Amino acid sequence: MAPKSKTRLSGRERQIMDILYRAGSATAAEVLEQLPDPPSYSAVRATLRILEEKGTIKHAQDGPRYVFRPAVARDQAKRNAVKHLVQTFFDGSTESAVATLLNDSDASLSLDDLDRLQRLIDDRKIRDDNDKGER
Repeated sequence: MAPKSKTRLSGRERQIMDILYRAGSATAAEVLEQLPDPPSYSAVRATLRILEEKGTIKHAQDGPRYVFRPAVARDQAKRNAVKHLVQTFFDGSTESAVATLLNDSDASLSLDDLDRLQRLIDDRKIRDDNDKGER
């Protein structure tokens, strides 16, 4: 059998990951309590096993229970997801992805948000200029 993709998660798997990221760690029963339209307990256990096979979560034993936690820090998972999104939908163009977000009429960006983004862009320009000078 071919190995499962580590980057693709089903809707239910994403819901479980959201719960684990919010809680830090949880048992299968705790995950079940927080799921919308919850499946059976055994379905949650099976999904947790699949997530562990994909390498997205780990478990530790606490007495008779398994306690599950994300295998990757949330910030790293965000970076991985954004990289995948940019590669998949924008042919690797960060500029195109950012332009799409900025041009989205549903995106609510305040002037403070835009100022923060401008500072990030300015900082990146300075960093890139410094990197060029070191070569």
